[in-house]
Amino acid sequence: MGQTLTGLLTSVRAIAGRPGTPAQGRPGGGPDQALLAALRLCGDHLSALAAAGPLTDARRTRLIASIGSLTTACSTPGADAFDALLRTGHQALDSGGEAEARLALALADEATALRARSKGAWRLRGNALDALGRGEEAITAYERHLALQQNTAASRDVERRIATLRAAGDRIDEALTLFRAGADTEASGADTEVSGAAARLSRHLPAAEARTAFTDLVRLRTAEHGAGDPAVRRLATLYAEHRRLSDRDPVADPLLGGAEPIGVPGLRRLVAGRTVCLVADTPRTAEQEQRPGSPLAALIEGYDLVVRCDEARHTAPAARTDLHACTLRGDTPWKGPRWDRRAGARLVFGDPLPHWRLALRSRLVPGAQDRVGDATLRRPLHDPALLGEEAGAGPASTAYTVLRLLDFLGTPARVDLIGFEGPAALSPREREWVGTRTANTDDTAVRITLR
Repeated sequence: MGQTLTGLLTSVRAIAGRPGTPAQGRPGGGPDQALLAALRLCGDHLSALAAAGPLTDARRTRLIASIGSLTTACSTPGADAFDALLRTGHQALDSGGEAEARLALALADEATALRARSKGAWRLRGNALDALGRGEEAITAYERHLALQQNTAASRDVERRIATLRAAGDRIDEALTLFRAGADTEASGADTEVSGAAARLSRHLPAAEARTAFTDLVRLRTAEHGAGDPAVRRLATLYAEHRRLSDRDPVADPLLGGAEPIGVPGLRRLVAGRTVCLVADTPRTAEQEQRPGSPLAALIEGYDLVVRCDEARHTAPAARTDLHACTLRGDTPWKGPRWDRRAGARLVFGDPLPHWRLALRSRLVPGAQDRVGDATLRRPLHDPALLGEEAGAGPASTAYTVLRLLDFLGTPARVDLIGFEGPAALSPREREWVGTRTANTDDTAVRITLR
């Protein structure tokens, strides 16, 4: 990795020049000056990474690969370097560090200079400012994005984030109004330390500084008047709400349209005595299932419970789904597409717990499911209370996790796999487990007798 990093840094410097020096013109034209400036920023970041020692963080490794793609695009005639620039900015954000967030913001600045009407560039700028805690500036960038965004569905997450940032700022404004109203009724020699804390607090501060100033104001006001004072109680409430809003977005419908949490006992009752089929999301299966009067459509319709896994790429939107299961993958699983396809019950498998909770808050859609699996069902393969397997066997497919969970519950009358061949085939380890429980095989399904 050291040689790769050094070689990439050399390539970046060759194209963009060293820090503080103008890039040399290239014969036959070359990248826009904003792209060259972005490359120089990437070079500065690579240099800092090289000086920090060996790389052990997979996210930073992916950022380096993204910078490599940007470098290649800038040196290849006809390549789409702008999209590579945005991808590098997003990868910098996904890396999670403050230096990477600053790099993402700098790249977003160059992207908006290149294309002032790029909704992707303004979204990147808003995300970077948001990550750096500069909420009011982030709102401005997000609003520029929304002004260019024509897709209403794609705008909802940004609109929700703007509302959260504004609500957090409103809590600060109300706290300051509350302090000033109290100060007006007190003696002119009011505690200057408290006044100083209030003077430092503003919705325009970076999030960390605002949090510190808000904490000081609540602490000093409580010491001055006591926790029982009505104004202090209201101030503490505003502080708690501000902290919650700073940590996560509010759920538009906290009750998720009346969805009922379901745990292990509830799932056991749901599948008890019923026939269950797991349907693969393949072009062949989807085409046959949608064909009127097809044997496969009739077969699937005959089951008590139809289970589908992960994101549907081929299955028709209106296809029957009694239970949808998905597995969270990647470093930021809460950023995936929202689960808006209708399902009777939805199980989400994932670890660690904070990522699982954040993904549910971000991706569940109110009214899209009647039941939602609770935390007792989030890691059935490795939970000691369920299967309790060692985690060293490698990632499991969602279908395999569902099969093992149903096998553990032991209450379905029958479980069949439909369409799991070709690209949808299970891994060798998973196929071996299925093979030991296969009672019958035909052209459409592998029938499994659960023991």
